[in-house]
Amino acid sequence: MTAVAVRPTHTRWQLFGWGLALIGLEVPAYVLMVLFSLAVGFIPLWIGFPMVIAVTTVVRRFMNFHRRRAGWVLGEEIERPYRSRRADSGLVIRVFDLLKDPATWRDVAFMYVQTSAGIALVFVQVGLLIGGIGHVTLVAWWWALPADANLNLVGFLSVDSTETALIYGGTLGVIYLALWWWGGPHLMRTQAQMTRWLLAPTERARLANRVQQLTESRADTVDTQAAELRRIERDLHDGAQARLVALGMSLGMAEETVARDPAAARELLAEARAASSQALAELRDLVRGIHPPVLADRGLDGAIHALVLSHPLATDVEIDIPGRLSAPVESAAYFAVAETLTNVAKHAGASKAWIRLDYADGRLTILVGDDGRGGADPSGGTGLRGIERRLAAFDGTLVVSSPMGGPTVVVMHLPCELIATQSS
Repeated sequence: MTAVAVRPTHTRWQLFGWGLALIGLEVPAYVLMVLFSLAVGFIPLWIGFPMVIAVTTVVRRFMNFHRRRAGWVLGEEIERPYRSRRADSGLVIRVFDLLKDPATWRDVAFMYVQTSAGIALVFVQVGLLIGGIGHVTLVAWWWALPADANLNLVGFLSVDSTETALIYGGTLGVIYLALWWWGGPHLMRTQAQMTRWLLAPTERARLANRVQQLTESRADTVDTQAAELRRIERDLHDGAQARLVALGMSLGMAEETVARDPAAARELLAEARAASSQALAELRDLVRGIHPPVLADRGLDGAIHALVLSHPLATDVEIDIPGRLSAPVESAAYFAVAETLTNVAKHAGASKAWIRLDYADGRLTILVGDDGRGGADPSGGTGLRGIERRLAAFDGTLVVSSPMGGPTVVVMHLPCELIATQSS
């Protein structure tokens, strides 16, 4: 995922407020640096292993907060660079994976830099504002100083009267405030850029994460295909094959009895015809589950409309695809919509659903929504994980928005290209 820039519209006072908040965040940063150092140092004593996991978890949440803050200042999303956790990894392996992750040490480096250079940028901004206000108002509180008071401003401007306090103090105050007015936002953006430089993933990390994602999606695809082949084999063995065996037996028995008992032979032939019809229906269902004929004949548009006709809920469909997509992509999109609608019918408690398909800029966007109870979660075993794995084989993504009480909206993206336009 690439960062998408938006135009930031933050006021100087908002940025200044964030600067003050950063000063308050220095204390937890110092504490986390000390705890991380202790955790690593205690690894030989074994107590360091759970300490590293606990402290790193807190550090990463703290860094994610800084990423969001810097992204807010810069008007863009800053990605998280952390490597995925290996499945079924033990305590020791997990700790060493954390310590081998470059992002862990970049987090630590950020805390060291932020507590020095980063906070210095904030103090400059605060100092300019406070200094400007103090110098501008110098004449207002000059009377409270002793009569023989003599102040040196910036080392060489001597203030020993109300007039010099007004001239020198006012001039310097205006300069400081002007510098704060112009430079304050730049200082905060510089600090945010420093945060992005340290906490955003490097190109090497992006490439490594991409390779890991492709490896995982390929493994999921292989597992899914193997499971699909086993399902087809099971359906053929338990369904059509059994029907055809029964058909053969009925025909054999009819052949043996037709001469001596024509009525019984006719009954056997009727049973054989029923068995052949059932076998044909099961084969059609099986083929439809592999690649629906309507998808090949009428494309994704026609297949989705045909799918909706058999759905129990009233479903509104809008499709804007200016042509045909490749057969694998159309199949993935079709089954993703079909499985999502099945989830809606089983779990949503909805009265209506809607489907939107749109193709633009080399990407197919699929939106399936319902007015049900909400609360859908891909990790909850409702089939959304299977859809996610199906899309991942094509570098696709799935995003679920499902607050309690509804509505639920599932948005899927599939990068693809048109192979034929409507005009052709």
